Amino acid sequence: MTNIRTSRALTVSIATAGALLLWAVNGPLPGHELLVDQGGTVQQVGPVAVAAAAVVSGLAAWALLALLERWGRPGAYRYVASAVLVLSLAGPLTAAVDRTTMLTLLGMHFMVGAALIIGLPGFRRSHAAGCKAVRTGTTR
Repeated sequence: MTNIRTSRALTVSIATAGALLLWAVNGPLPGHELLVDQGGTVQQVGPVAVAAAAVVSGLAAWALLALLERWGRPGAYRYVASAVLVLSLAGPLTAAVDRTTMLTLLGMHFMVGAALIIGLPGFRRSHAAGCKAVRTGTTR
């Protein structure tokens, strides 16, 4: 159980680091301010906001996966998480002040989403379940 928790915590950390890397490469390093319109107020997207959004998203995805595993439906995780990722793209598409900000925010959403969709459930677990079904002669 600890290996699964460690792996999932590492996945959330990697997703957060990836988002921060995209933020740094597209924002402060080239000297571009990433600005979003929040209800008529223009705000700068900073590293704390990027990290907080990635961590909260990661923990929410982890909780969703845990619930689906408890209900015996872990295979549904990738479908639900993918739908949430698509819905989350509305934020960058509507709030970004300029094209660079929009593309950077979309990239961060895809980076975090892909890491969580692929990394949280892991590969071995799915493969092992498939091998077990073949060995025992049962089908899914």
